[in-house]
Amino acid sequence: MDDFRRFEPVPAAPEGSGQPGKVTLVGAGPGPVDLLTVRAARVLGEAQAVLYDHLVSAEVLALLGPCAQRIYVGKESACHSMPQADIIALMLQMARAGTPLVRLKGGDSFIFGRGGEEAVALAQAGIPFEVVPGVSAAQGAGACAGIPLTHRDHAGTLVLATGHLRGEHEAALDWPLLARPRQTVVFYMGVATLPTICAQLQAHGLPGRTPAAIVERATMPGQRCITGTLDTLPALALAQKVQAPALVIVGEVVALQPVLAQTLVPVY
Repeated sequence: MDDFRRFEPVPAAPEGSGQPGKVTLVGAGPGPVDLLTVRAARVLGEAQAVLYDHLVSAEVLALLGPCAQRIYVGKESACHSMPQADIIALMLQMARAGTPLVRLKGGDSFIFGRGGEEAVALAQAGIPFEVVPGVSAAQGAGACAGIPLTHRDHAGTLVLATGHLRGEHEAALDWPLLARPRQTVVFYMGVATLPTICAQLQAHGLPGRTPAAIVERATMPGQRCITGTLDTLPALALAQKVQAPALVIVGEVVALQPVLAQTLVPVY
């Protein structure tokens, strides 16, 4: 992967102008380039410098111009190329130097993409920014696996939650809320903690027979959707050697997946 230390800085604004460069937070969508928004594609084609994350596909990066500076700042489980605080510091440094900058993230930057933290830092620093939303990983996983996230007969509420349960974060989740009936819950980053997720939902009132699924590499070649119940899904995921990136979907809507999958045409 590219590393910011290997690049010369992009030329700043003319000396004395004092104008910071605008930062554009762009959601790259769940992977395929044709799931980008038109605005996102335009912004990437015009970009001078891009800080991009691990889940941004090569297809999407190919939209960048040949002179665009590419700086990889991705994070994988237990392997961060750069701490979040350093990413923000680099982003502010480049913007203050007058560099127009694109911050490119998989999915939507404001849904478990830490775009909110970065937007707050930009606002506090007085740096102008724009947000280009993207198709979220949850939307992509549900649509392409055949699991409607809402349905009039099964789920009138949709909840997005983190499955990244470390220390105080596990206690911080509102498990009674997540275990309510007639709703769909999508857990991001929940592969490693799937047994805990399923156990906690049952401990707070959901029956073990509640339908649940894990969608691996949603919208991408090699996508897999493994369905079961809160009782059975952890063992199924282990047996199938599911790996990140994957999302966990819990709720009665998962029971519709075998029906829809019969004629659902994949996007890849």
